[in-house]
Amino acid sequence: MHTDPTSPHGERRAAEKFLVRAAAPQDAAAIIQLRSAYILSTPLSAQWIRRCADELAVRLMPDGDARAFVIDSPTGGPVACALGLIHPVLAAPSYPHGLAARVQMVATHPEYRRRGYARAVVGKLVDHLADEHITLFELHTSAEAAPLYRELGFSGSPALMRMTRHSKCAVAAHDAQPEETWVPPEQYAQSLPKAVAFVCLYVTDEEDRPLQLHSVYSPSHPWHMIGGAMDLGERPWDAAVRECREETGMSVKGPPRLLATVYGQPRAQRPYR
Repeated sequence: MHTDPTSPHGERRAAEKFLVRAAAPQDAAAIIQLRSAYILSTPLSAQWIRRCADELAVRLMPDGDARAFVIDSPTGGPVACALGLIHPVLAAPSYPHGLAARVQMVATHPEYRRRGYARAVVGKLVDHLADEHITLFELHTSAEAAPLYRELGFSGSPALMRMTRHSKCAVAAHDAQPEETWVPPEQYAQSLPKAVAFVCLYVTDEEDRPLQLHSVYSPSHPWHMIGGAMDLGERPWDAAVRECREETGMSVKGPPRLLATVYGQPRAQRPYR
């Protein structure tokens, strides 16, 4: 007798040919890859995949709160997974042990769908959690997958509404490194702290007396050294040579020798560094 593999009976028959096993910490990366590719609306970056895999690996330890069952491909590695997370709740008559489980994800690689894999891993997960005295379950499902969960004993309530509150800014772990993102040079330049740079020359006469210029616009500081503000894109030495030529008519030859640098914090009248 021929059995249609797309029918429920066909799926059960196909399900007899594969092995469902409990996931181990070393399966964490593959499980997160399935979640990223087939569950989330936006795939995770490589950094987030590593971060989630590291977290899940710890939670899949014997004393962790995660339970997962997977089916491997013939060449090895999970291609289907059901993951549940256990959490404490206030006890009630229908869940006297005060434990609940959320079915966090059920995913199957597209090449292995319609073979009963999802039914097998979810069924194994639910049975295992029941053995741990968990009788309160929570999951979110699509309309296509709802019949499967009803067959496994789940029921929906039209009174329930899923609501999600997102923070205004993403919260990162204290040890997480910021993701490297390329931005256009112009945009990056605008994000840099603003600064103003001045250069000056220390010039002496034949008797080693310093040369200063008399200012015509600063009565409180009438004497100053040769120099001025650097132009955009100008090198410090080039600016010093230009200022000297403009203020004294002298042409300075190199090589330059740096005598000192001075750094000033921004002030109210001068908001740039």
